[in-house]
Amino acid sequence: MDYTVMMPAAGSGTRMGAGQNKLFLKLAGKTILGHTLTVFEEDPWCAGIILAVKDSERPVIEAIIRDSAITKVKALPAGGAERQDSVAACLEAHQEGGIVLVHDAARPFIARPVIHKLAESAAEHGAAVAGVKAKDTMKYVTDGQVEETADRERLWIIQTPQAFRYELLLDASRKARQEQFLGTDEATLAERAGLPVHVVGSTYDNIKMTTPEDLAYGGYLLKKRLEETME
Repeated sequence: MDYTVMMPAAGSGTRMGAGQNKLFLKLAGKTILGHTLTVFEEDPWCAGIILAVKDSERPVIEAIIRDSAITKVKALPAGGAERQDSVAACLEAHQEGGIVLVHDAARPFIARPVIHKLAESAAEHGAAVAGVKAKDTMKYVTDGQVEETADRERLWIIQTPQAFRYELLLDASRKARQEQFLGTDEATLAERAGLPVHVVGSTYDNIKMTTPEDLAYGGYLLKKRLEETME
């Protein structure tokens, strides 16, 4: 089943404190962005990649694409001030319909079986997100005081990719822009548009490179995967 993946890559990544786009930082000699792009480059189901970028960073990203031997990038639209703006730019640049995935460019450890289950679920239901069950006890807190303990069995930590039938996400995106609504992820826009969103079980390794600690853990994950392929 073919899909097109869209990646907002125009963020600042201030929590990483690297003084540059965190996607340009390296893990085992390869940029975070290069690792993430390679996941989809090597997936036979992936028909294309659309990256939203800052114009000032376009030459660097084009060099990463070239150095990582990525051939599936179809467009590099200009990203916006917010993630939602960047995803909207990717959607407007896509002309082929079908199934689209939105994925954080800073999540290089997504597993291919999860990607495929998301694409299949989106084709069947219209919208699907990757997620894992919350491990910790969660509480509602106001002004430093616990109000209630949440039912952990119903809580999921939502990741990306998030998968949709193209026309459904495009309509939800345009509706949000018209109404000046800013959501935290694409599933929020779909939910707001009245679409049922299904959850596909992911892995806890599918972390987002956000802090220096994540980089250290990412190095461990790369080492572990290399050892597994050699066994």
